[in-house]
Amino acid sequence: QLQASGGGLVQAGDSLRLSCAASGLTTNYNAMGWFRQTPGKDREFLAVVSWSGANRFIANSVKGRFTISRISRNNAKNTVALQMNSLKPEDTGVYYCAVSTRDYSAIYDYNKITDYAYWGEGTLVTVSS
Repeated sequence: QLQASGGGLVQAGDSLRLSCAASGLTTNYNAMGWFRQTPGKDREFLAVVSWSGANRFIANSVKGRFTISRISRNNAKNTVALQMNSLKPEDTGVYYCAVSTRDYSAIYDYNKITDYAYWGEGTLVTVSS
């Protein structure tokens, strides 16, 4: 189960931190990523972090404003955060976290929707101008 939280209504220039808690997964997974879907566009890759937390990759479209980190891990739950700064109205959308069971050697390879087997329900972020 993946539970995303932290979405809401903010103003342009504000920051927001999204969290995703993964629990109860019965298969091993190697990375957790964030995507977003904005109105009229395809779901877009944003960031990924390895299961260990050691490796991260941020999409060019949000690099410099968004960061990803693993904030906790125990036997039952792994929680990853997406820190979003300097938000813009075009960042408005539904944000999804997902986990991948792929075994890529490079973290930046985890950038496609098809790499991810399990998805959370999404959390809405609205940025007003």
